[in-house]
Amino acid sequence: MTDSIPASAKIVLQTAIAARVPWSAIIRKGQRLRIIDSHGQQAVDTLFYAADDYQERYSGQDTLRAQGSAYVSTGTALMSSEGRVMLRVTADSCGLHDTSAGACSCESNTVRFGHGTKYLHACRENFLIEAGKYGLTKRDIVPNLNFFMNVPIDPSGNFTVVDGVSKPGDYVEMVAEIDVLCLISNCPQINNPCNGFFPTPIEVVIYEAGEG
Repeated sequence: MTDSIPASAKIVLQTAIAARVPWSAIIRKGQRLRIIDSHGQQAVDTLFYAADDYQERYSGQDTLRAQGSAYVSTGTALMSSEGRVMLRVTADSCGLHDTSAGACSCESNTVRFGHGTKYLHACRENFLIEAGKYGLTKRDIVPNLNFFMNVPIDPSGNFTVVDGVSKPGDYVEMVAEIDVLCLISNCPQINNPCNGFFPTPIEVVIYEAGEG
């Protein structure tokens, strides 16, 4: 959904990301990143790195500790491994975003869903493909954000992925507090309900807010 973007805004990038594929871009300080769940119920696995030093990257632990909540929504400061705010969530029409369950991988698919899923494409492989463009390796893939993924946590700390609640056109928007590299895996998972068992495209908009 882009109709709520101010008419005075300067669109830097607007693109669709096909189902199951990776994507990346640099978001400059002050620019806004909007991720749109075009069809609903589509998990969007996301990582952030400081653009001037990829060794500084998104930290789920610091993010959760800073805000005192297990979930990400409007007002959340996304923290780096160096204790800096990387981005702030400024708008969220969905309200459920996970930062605990991590990314699917060929290995985890095999353990969770059986050997017949061993060679299915997964988010970790997407991250590795995209990260390689920046000289990053598997050592640089850290626990990620899962936008639009519904992962209830019970009082004992157990959690599982259940049906997503995002509707077509729901979006989450962040403003960058530093220059960041964003990696996205538009999740290819078909063995649990994170994508409604049918991965679909999403849309990404990077823009600069105008005056007024």
